Amino acid sequence: MAVLEGLEPQEVFRWFEAICGIPHGSSDTGRISDFLVDFAVQRGLKYRQDEWNNVIIWKAASPGYEQSAPVMLQGHMDMVCEKEADCDIDFAAEGLRLKLQDGVIFAEGTTLGGDDGIAVAYALAILDAEDIPHPPLEAVFTVDEEIGMLGAAAMDCSDLHSRIMLNLDSEDEGHLLVSCAGGVTTEAHLPVVWETAGGEVIRLTITGLQGGHSGVEIDKGRGNACRLLGRTLYALKEAGNFRLLRLDGGMKDNAIPREAVAELVCESGDYSRIIDGLREMYRNEYRQTDPDIDILWERQGVKTGQKAMTSRDTDRVIAALVNLPGGIQRMSFDIPGLVQTSLNLGIMITKQEEVSFSFSVRSSIGSEKEELVQRIQCLMEALGGSVTCTGAYPAWEYRQDSPLRDLMIQIYQEQYGEKPVVEALHAGVECGLFAGKLPGLDCVSFGPDMDDIHTPKESMNVESVRRTWKYVLEILRRLK
Repeated sequence: MAVLEGLEPQEVFRWFEAICGIPHGSSDTGRISDFLVDFAVQRGLKYRQDEWNNVIIWKAASPGYEQSAPVMLQGHMDMVCEKEADCDIDFAAEGLRLKLQDGVIFAEGTTLGGDDGIAVAYALAILDAEDIPHPPLEAVFTVDEEIGMLGAAAMDCSDLHSRIMLNLDSEDEGHLLVSCAGGVTTEAHLPVVWETAGGEVIRLTITGLQGGHSGVEIDKGRGNACRLLGRTLYALKEAGNFRLLRLDGGMKDNAIPREAVAELVCESGDYSRIIDGLREMYRNEYRQTDPDIDILWERQGVKTGQKAMTSRDTDRVIAALVNLPGGIQRMSFDIPGLVQTSLNLGIMITKQEEVSFSFSVRSSIGSEKEELVQRIQCLMEALGGSVTCTGAYPAWEYRQDSPLRDLMIQIYQEQYGEKPVVEALHAGVECGLFAGKLPGLDCVSFGPDMDDIHTPKESMNVESVRRTWKYVLEILRRLK
């Protein structure tokens, strides 16, 4: 017996459970993509599957809606595959082990993939039905959203005629997302020269930070371990002579680093007093956001023949860390409380010939994003380095005039008896890419309640899925 059998709306949960039975992690979307194609073929629906595995399915208007403007239903088919340490699931070969408890759906030991399997399930239920009133539909299913919105970026949109788009990739019922930042990954490269050195080797670690998503939580005031490491190293220069053996920190450019490490070879100096003072200072500065912050100073013994950066390059690397911009750069004056422009030093790596610093740069104003990249480039050129940019995506700018938004607010008030929250997000969503490719696109992103997405604790609320389904159907009915 299916775990979700009997839940309402049955048609939505039937398709969601079917999706959960198919491996569909990011970069492993071939099987779920083919599943969508088979769905279209079996129902005689026009479709297109591209070389990236993106799928578009078209469905003609229901009777009485033939003259209505086409509407796009959009979501991504890939999921983040995370599991608990003791979970033995093979994401590449097995489906998820669904569980239902107290009106909440989750997966045993793993992420659920409600982000964004529920969008796919909603769309399939609509495409499969014969009794739902709707305009002409273009259901757009993208791949690899979770690793850079790669599918949406690569998609050819020349055969899409919709200029009304319902994006079902939000996780807070009652919140209508109407704008998001654009972004670019910017990597700074600082060449270094190595020479042999000897002395006491020290491992210096900034640890105990909370971290978080660099778009959603950049305004929380949380410490960045890489930047704090630079601040610490600069303060240590007054105590004696040392050279850097390596420094590393962070794992993803879009995550605020929780830990960063440097190894030093110290020729002279007593650093304990400065370390103790900095630890006390950081704990005071970050007592609200990162109360567990700590500086670890671990002696590795006196060693000779160490491959160390020259004194000049040690100073250049520290200068880069201290002076590279970071965090919030400007708040929006159009939308109170919205971060307009920011950047996050997310990854710092010591390589064979350089130290690299990778940033996620975001802004809802394109010119400010470019100016921030130029600031990084200007500093790196002065220090003898360079900059490369990849994965740029456009901002989804707020529309003053949005008939879709106005309609969705009205319907929400009728169904829920209260106003929805209309908000912008300082993180990238696929709406921005589609808005850039489809001039005049009127788009809103929304969805049912989900908690702890991208973690093994991810869950989805059954009643919220039902209410959101009713909401979607009424939106389609009114788009006549």
